[in-house]
Amino acid sequence: MVGAVIVHNEIIIGEGWHYQAGEPHAEVNAINSVKDKSLLIEATIYVSLEPCSHFGKTPPCANLIIEHHIPNVVIGCVDSFSEVSGKGIQKLKNNGCTVTVGVLENECIEVNKRFFTFHNKKRPYIILKWGETNDGFISPENNIEITWITNTYSRQLVHKLRAEEHAILVGTNTAITDNPKLDCRTWKGNNPVRIVLDRTLRIPNDYYLFDGNIKTIVFFQEDQKEKVENRATTTLLFEAIDFSNNVATQICDVLYKHQLQSVIIEGGSKTLQHFIDTNLWDEARVFKGDITFSEGINAPKLKGIAVDFTPIKEDILTIYNNKSTPSM
Repeated sequence: MVGAVIVHNEIIIGEGWHYQAGEPHAEVNAINSVKDKSLLIEATIYVSLEPCSHFGKTPPCANLIIEHHIPNVVIGCVDSFSEVSGKGIQKLKNNGCTVTVGVLENECIEVNKRFFTFHNKKRPYIILKWGETNDGFISPENNIEITWITNTYSRQLVHKLRAEEHAILVGTNTAITDNPKLDCRTWKGNNPVRIVLDRTLRIPNDYYLFDGNIKTIVFFQEDQKEKVENRATTTLLFEAIDFSNNVATQICDVLYKHQLQSVIIEGGSKTLQHFIDTNLWDEARVFKGDITFSEGINAPKLKGIAVDFTPIKEDILTIYNNKSTPSM
C-alpha cells in the first residue's frame, strides 16, 4: 500500500496511490494526475515507499520520475524487497535527484507491516483473534455447539477484518464444533483463503470448509496421505506436515510458499496458545463480551503491549502488539 503526493511551490498538484497488485503504482497515478506536466521539473514528489527500480508487473517508477525530471524525492521508508532495497534510491541519486529518506518512517512501515514481515521474515503477518468472557473463558467446558460470547456488531467487525487479510486458520476441534464458513458474508470484500488443521482428517467431507466456494488448504499428518488421494481440486489443497514437531513453523513455511502475506489465527485455545508459546505472532485482537461462564476453557495467555481499546456497545476490542517480532 503506497501513496504519493507531488508538490510545486507549496501547492499539491498531483496525488496517487496503488490500487492493487498489477496495476499502476502510486508514483504513476500521481504523475498522471498532474494537469500541467511542465511544473514537474520544479516539483517535489513525496512517496511512502521507495520507488521500484526493476521491471515486475509494471515498469520501474524510478525511471518515470527521472524521465519527468522531478528534482526532489522524499521517501518514507526503504523497500526491503530484494529486487528494490535501495536500488531505486541509488538510481534516482545517480540521475541527479535530491533524495531524502526516512520521513515518517515508522508510520510508513506500519502501513506495510504485512509486506515487510512477509519479505523479511519469510512468513505471513500473524494476527491472533479470539473472543472471551468477562471472567476469562473462551468457551464452555464441554462445547458441542456454537456459543456466542460477543454481540452482533463485534461479529460483523470480525467479517470486515477477515476481508482485510489473505488467510484465516482454525484447528480441528473448532472446525468440527462450529462447522464454520470462515468467510466475510456480512461485509463486502474478498473472502480469505481458509486454512484448517486436521491431523487425522476427522472433519466430515460435507462441512462448509470443503464446499469448494473458497480456496482451502488442509494441513494433515504425513502418514495419512492415502486418505487424501483424489480429493485435491483447484480450490481444495492438502499439505502434509509433521504434527509432532514445530507445527507453527511448518505452517508458516507452507503459507509463505503459497504467497500468503497475512493470516488470522481463529482457532481454539490450544491452537492460539501454540502460536503464542512459539512466539509466532505479530498482533492479537481480543474481543471481550459482556457475559460470564464461571467455568469453561480458559482464554489464551499472552504477554503483549495493548495499543488500542475500542468499545463495541457492551463489548471491548483490545489490540495487542508483539514487540519482540519487529517487521523490519
